[in-house]
Amino acid sequence: MPYVEVRGNSIRVKWWNGTYHLDAEGKATRRKQYESASGPAPGVPFEDEDEAYNYGLDREHEVRHGTHIPRASTKTLMRDYCWMWLDAQDLRDTSIGRYRSRLRSRIVPYWGDRAVGEITTWEYEAWRKELQAAAMRKEISQHYVDQLTSLFGMLMSDAVVKYKLRNESPVIVQRRRGRYRKKKRETKRPMQMQVLHHLASNAYQVWGFTGWTYIWTLAFTGMRPPGEMWGLRREFASPTWPASDPDLERREVALERYGPATMPALRIQYQSQYEGGRRTQVSPKYDSHRTLVVPPFLHEMHSLLLASHDSPWVFPALGGEQMGTQWGKTYWPYIRGGSPARSARRDYVRQEILPVQEMTGKRIYLLRHGHREWLEEDGHSRIAMETRMGHEVAGVEGLYSNLTPVMEKRIAETLQKRWEAFWGMGVWWAPPFPISLPDRPRQEPSAQVSQVPQGA
Repeated sequence: MPYVEVRGNSIRVKWWNGTYHLDAEGKATRRKQYESASGPAPGVPFEDEDEAYNYGLDREHEVRHGTHIPRASTKTLMRDYCWMWLDAQDLRDTSIGRYRSRLRSRIVPYWGDRAVGEITTWEYEAWRKELQAAAMRKEISQHYVDQLTSLFGMLMSDAVVKYKLRNESPVIVQRRRGRYRKKKRETKRPMQMQVLHHLASNAYQVWGFTGWTYIWTLAFTGMRPPGEMWGLRREFASPTWPASDPDLERREVALERYGPATMPALRIQYQSQYEGGRRTQVSPKYDSHRTLVVPPFLHEMHSLLLASHDSPWVFPALGGEQMGTQWGKTYWPYIRGGSPARSARRDYVRQEILPVQEMTGKRIYLLRHGHREWLEEDGHSRIAMETRMGHEVAGVEGLYSNLTPVMEKRIAETLQKRWEAFWGMGVWWAPPFPISLPDRPRQEPSAQVSQVPQGA
């Protein structure tokens, strides 16, 4: 039973916290450990002895029912808890890096001196409101705000469920409460072939035939950029796969269904990521290994591309090495935003590259979104669309459904029909047969032909 101590104007209650003192060898003795409190909350004293006694009874009730959180645990500082929590996570290096960045930049500086068990819902709501205000002032993005609040929610949820540092989370999600704020979404337009042709034409001037093929491949397969695109090796491209698959069992099964002479397809087996500062091949996102049928035109394009270089990567950089961080510096800005004309240098012609106005400020990832829109427009089944995009269909629908060869052939047919309808207009420029890549990488985008007409 708890007992109350009255000292002058101070009232304190003590109770057994369910543990025992340890001896020098670390073994529990019969001497009980007690906790005490001078009020129901920090800075709030008990009004009388009855309130203090009932408070002690409640704590002992928690001890008997296994819900009591030792006060020493609740005093763990956020600056310590955040990094212990991160060390305990079993995630890929890229995810760990993102979490570490968010903790270091916003969460630890704000919450570091606070004890985990003392953070209240009022304080969390005030912090979230500050972040929202910063997003309204364009100091940070709304997407970043969502990432921060999501990470903080995970920290608090684990503090309750896994680590027993507090009884409940201060992050309370209530649906349809308070003033309605429409969630801002990225402005998207339906993906048009004219825009893709402009991007592909620019990519040809920047990156040669590799760039031309890269844009059309992304738009007509829906692969995840950049990881799956940069991680595509030639043994998994449609001209060689599945006969070149290093996995014997997978190769034998795939040969019954796919192949250049039957149904051309490429295999998403890896994605390229940076781990520990080094570029490496890892499993696709969500382990979404999958086979993507490709329309005949894209299969022919890949055959020409692989014949033009001997790199192990389907889409190598200008020097033949694997594409990486240079994409955001010397490739995509010129493909999307254009470049003024420059003087000729050796056998490279520096022509003006016109900007793609429809893609101003946009991510190349939107080409993947556009591929999903095409599949819906062409009336493909949900299981066919989601499987192609690398998603799992949950529930009974996903359990009983399966991607069949008939579904795949229809996807290839509708994509080929879309391609032929565009070129049937007869007004679009196409590049000549590709030449080999240069012997060394270029720091600036360069054309690989003597003359490249503008195609948009």
